[in-house]
Amino acid sequence: MGKVLRVNPEKPESKVIREAVDIIRSGGVVIYPTDTVYGLGVDALNPEAVLRIFKIKNRFPNQPLPVAVSGLEMADRLAFIDEAAGKLMKAFWPGALTLVLVRKRLVPSMVVGGGASVGLRMPNHAVPLRIIQMSGLPLVATSANKHGAQNPLEAAEALRQIGDEVDLLLDGGRAGGQPSTILDLTRKPPLIVRHGPVTREMIEKVIGRVEG
Repeated sequence: MGKVLRVNPEKPESKVIREAVDIIRSGGVVIYPTDTVYGLGVDALNPEAVLRIFKIKNRFPNQPLPVAVSGLEMADRLAFIDEAAGKLMKAFWPGALTLVLVRKRLVPSMVVGGGASVGLRMPNHAVPLRIIQMSGLPLVATSANKHGAQNPLEAAEALRQIGDEVDLLLDGGRAGGQPSTILDLTRKPPLIVRHGPVTREMIEKVIGRVEG
């Protein structure tokens, strides 16, 4: 079983975050709390680390993985940000909105299942944000479960499903509860791929008509 550390979800202890950062930088895997569900994270720019995620989740490698960023500046390194994306980031980031955008070459093909787009989100939770900020690295931000299994809202559930296969689990209490809304901005008009806390009505107030 991987190491388990308690972390303050609002004011995460620097020592705990540093340990997580060291693991991420060395290609390791960390489970962490977010504003949606418990996440399973590695350095999104490290293909070997990303491969571990697919193995842990029993997920096919042609299925893209979402990526967590610290804000617009990091998002701009990874994807092409058009006017609509900029408006949505300003309106809903940090928060439960994942934006699918045309990726830049910096993003490994493995992360996106060989596709041309990448899903980016800025989590509204101090723990993943501090890890990203301190490491300077985007994180794979998939749910900490086996593929198709229940999304973990508690550290104990994530531990039960995949605890033996990770390097560190950060227990920050109960997660937010509902997976993020996914909006594909590579489609015209944009398409809601998954409904979540950020509703269609909220999105349309910012950028106009969307489908899905």
